[in-house]
Amino acid sequence: MNEKLTWRNLFFIGSMLFGLFFGAGNLIFPVFLGQQAGSNVFYAIIGLLITGVGLPLLGVASMGMTGSNSVFDLAGKVNRPYAYGFTILLYLTMGPFFAIPRLATISFQLGIAPFVGRGSQKMVLLIFSAIFFIVTILLARKPSKLMTYVGKWLTPIFLVLLGILVVTAFIKPMGSLNVAPHGQYVKSPVLTGFTEGYNTMDALASLAFGVVVIDTIKSLGVKHPGQIAKDTIRSGLISVVLMGIIYAFLALIGTMSVNKLPLAANGGVTLAQVFNYYFGSFGSLLLALIAIIACLKTSIGLTSAFGETAKEMFPKFNYQWVLIFASGLSFLVANIGLTRLINYSTPVLMFLYPLAMVLIIIAVLEPLIGDSKWIYNITTLFTVIPALFAGLDALPSALKQTGFVQEILSWNNYLPLAQLSLGWVVPAVVGLVIGLIVSKVNKSDIKTGLE
Repeated sequence: MNEKLTWRNLFFIGSMLFGLFFGAGNLIFPVFLGQQAGSNVFYAIIGLLITGVGLPLLGVASMGMTGSNSVFDLAGKVNRPYAYGFTILLYLTMGPFFAIPRLATISFQLGIAPFVGRGSQKMVLLIFSAIFFIVTILLARKPSKLMTYVGKWLTPIFLVLLGILVVTAFIKPMGSLNVAPHGQYVKSPVLTGFTEGYNTMDALASLAFGVVVIDTIKSLGVKHPGQIAKDTIRSGLISVVLMGIIYAFLALIGTMSVNKLPLAANGGVTLAQVFNYYFGSFGSLLLALIAIIACLKTSIGLTSAFGETAKEMFPKFNYQWVLIFASGLSFLVANIGLTRLINYSTPVLMFLYPLAMVLIIIAVLEPLIGDSKWIYNITTLFTVIPALFAGLDALPSALKQTGFVQEILSWNNYLPLAQLSLGWVVPAVVGLVIGLIVSKVNKSDIKTGLE
């Protein structure tokens, strides 16, 4: 039995984690950033890496450093009812109500739709998504095999296919990086890249995928909590280094594309045009393979994490049946109600994000500030109202424009950084300081947990 992972295994776990994170959205986003940032692209990349790479690393690290086996375990440091509410909301929105069905539709739109007539697309989506979720179930049914399926197979295939584009784009560049920046990238490229990276919400995914990493490490024979924590952080570092390199390459390709292509409404359009520019009709097939593999590996990870967490929270649940339930519900949502559900799931995600960030930051700071229940409870309490504002601000326009919601949101304008979607930061810091003071004053403070 191994008490310490070899670097080879660490690399495969890091590769697996990268594969779980890097869906089609991560593929599209930096290309669009590159087009918009223009000659300021290097500054924008710095901002993007701080939040788009740094926050997911902190999320994975928080699980390892606190010895938490799951999001439920970590959220339990606030209290047990909060752990149930936060975890259920997180996994429903990152699972069958939002993220998982969207993976099927994005991979269909990028990979299959260009080859199908408009009149046939609904039927083809039905068939494609059924196959997509059947494959997801088959590859997620044994969590101990995820390192093999994702880390050793799907991720290397994805990197090789994407590498064809990257190498070609830099051997035969579309032009220079000296193109005009647009929008907020003109005056504040670092801050704009920072905010856009924050909006990817990969920090939420990092909590879900941290469970998968920890279970994989344990399945390889590592049992000591300290060593599990170290290996979790090491594999997280490998993952985010890969993410950072690819983000940077894609952003630079996006910037160079402005020399040959018009500014697009989103990165998906630009990416399709770039592939077509270099590879002609073969480019559409190459993009299809990349998009489907990117979405499939993330779907496998989220579905597995959903099943593992459901099994921990409700021990009577059968993991295999939970997988079937999650995939079946995702299939229905992808085909009959994704657009409407996204409109209502996004506010929940925006509400959860500040709460998740606070949980992650306190967990990472535990070696310095301790794990007092007062720190977790008071900081979370001070974050709930700004988080509620963030959720209300993301409501569909018909609901957002109601007088009641507008009156509540008017208070949001008084919060510093609210215009950057960071209105929760100052209240959270105030709550953290108060929590620290109270924890010091209250000498009888007990450690947190799910007692």
